[in-house]
Amino acid sequence: MLKTQYFVSIVMMKNKMKTILFLMVTALLISCGENDEKSKNGNQVQKDHLILAIGGEPDNGFDPTTGWGQYGSPLFQSTLLKYDKDFNIENNVATDYKVNEDGLKWTVKLRDSIKFSDGKPLTADDVVFTFNTAKNSASVVDLTNLQKVEKIDRLEVQFTLKKRNSTFIFHLISLGIVPEHAYDASYNENPVGSGPYKMVQWDKGQQLILEANPYYFGKKPYFKRLTFLFLSQDAAFAAAKSGQADVVTVSPTLADEKVNGMKLINLKSVDNRGLVLPFVPNEGETVNGNPIGNNVTSDIAIRKALNIGIDREALVDGVLKGYGTPAYSIADHLPWWNPETEITNDGDLDKARKILEEAGWKLQNGNIREKDGVKAEFSLYYPANDQIRKSLSIAFADMVKPLGIQIETKGKNWNAIEMEMHSSAVLFGLGSHDPLELYNTFSSKARGRGLHNVNYYANDSVDAYFEKALQATSQEQANRYWKKAQWDGKTGFSNLGDAPWVWLVNLDHLFLIRENLVIGPQKVQPHEHSWPITDFIENWHWED
Repeated sequence: MLKTQYFVSIVMMKNKMKTILFLMVTALLISCGENDEKSKNGNQVQKDHLILAIGGEPDNGFDPTTGWGQYGSPLFQSTLLKYDKDFNIENNVATDYKVNEDGLKWTVKLRDSIKFSDGKPLTADDVVFTFNTAKNSASVVDLTNLQKVEKIDRLEVQFTLKKRNSTFIFHLISLGIVPEHAYDASYNENPVGSGPYKMVQWDKGQQLILEANPYYFGKKPYFKRLTFLFLSQDAAFAAAKSGQADVVTVSPTLADEKVNGMKLINLKSVDNRGLVLPFVPNEGETVNGNPIGNNVTSDIAIRKALNIGIDREALVDGVLKGYGTPAYSIADHLPWWNPETEITNDGDLDKARKILEEAGWKLQNGNIREKDGVKAEFSLYYPANDQIRKSLSIAFADMVKPLGIQIETKGKNWNAIEMEMHSSAVLFGLGSHDPLELYNTFSSKARGRGLHNVNYYANDSVDAYFEKALQATSQEQANRYWKKAQWDGKTGFSNLGDAPWVWLVNLDHLFLIRENLVIGPQKVQPHEHSWPITDFIENWHWED
């Protein structure tokens, strides 16, 4: 025992020393570029260099054709279209787009005189190259429905789809344009683009230094230089306390600690956490030999009781320290969310018990319910290295014990979880600005495809609404069908209908920023990848 304690102490000391050493080196690096903070007469002025510690560096670098920017601004690159803070679609590189009557041909006109950060012009050739490269990348950028993309003239492109699909517009919103002339195997480490910033230096595992792109066609950013530090949350918090960072992400456990000169920014999100429940009974195995189905969670009474019996506000207050909101769906408060699915009376244990009793789930010895010889018990898996998911899993299991439902929580790595996710509950995190996430999660055509529809959910009415949403000729029309797929008054994939998931909470995205730094209004944040807080970074400035 003493040896173990000694070893742990030594490891903790080494980690602390590494953090201190890194912060010292960071301070030295930063100080080299901070001479602009004082005027010639020595008076302090506002610096035009921001230091940010807002998450880890992207595993695959900064290539949009393989996924960079899918959850936020690509920063180095520009997209054809973009969302404003209210999810209205605006032009960006494009000046206009049109969809023909059959919905298969999308024609996009480009701005003239846009240049990449190397001074070369952006033309239709670069758009064609970007989409073809992304289509062939076999990455998270799914362009399998793109039949072809072709240049009409120097500033006009036409996309032809294999099948009509209203969500194709998300690719125009999210896929940053890369330059054909400067794209090679190392592009992900040396990106060239037409976005507000260009890369100056990338010290892997340590920092990323950017400068304002002098050729940027949009609003010129106030800050001429950005330095991103790749720190753990504890080290980022230490950097904020020591004055070495201007913007840092913080966990709910640190959010209430006061830091001189800093203020807490609390951004609402659809970065949700929820339980996916196997929808079908135990019915065999996947082609890889992994079990499918669960005889407990396949009973709708179990799923309904779990949805109505848990107290989401208590989870927000207890696990998230109040920094979050109850989650009722996969897309709360997004344009395609059906607000009817909000549960106004959750935590109703009496109603949940009644649902179970009427369905034949009777309490037996040991206070576990049973029906037809099947006990109301199952396993709940979560990623072992995720403290919030662990806490949510344990709290959820405790909440449902009074219902006579026994849940065993198990922390595993993702390889182990993927072997169990078709037959056991899993605590997932989702949340996208693309409504196609609804289709991937609940369409019967997506069952068992990677991490899509892992619980084998199926509902013919839902599938029919999905097809109508995809076939829609406008986003407004599509959203009406996305909402009906959730609940049409009789059925749907929400808690009002089949209840194949139990949504728990939406995480607030928390940041400490300098007291006089203004970042302006933000969109509802997606799942936290690609630094979505930087979406409107050209609007950031010091308060007068």
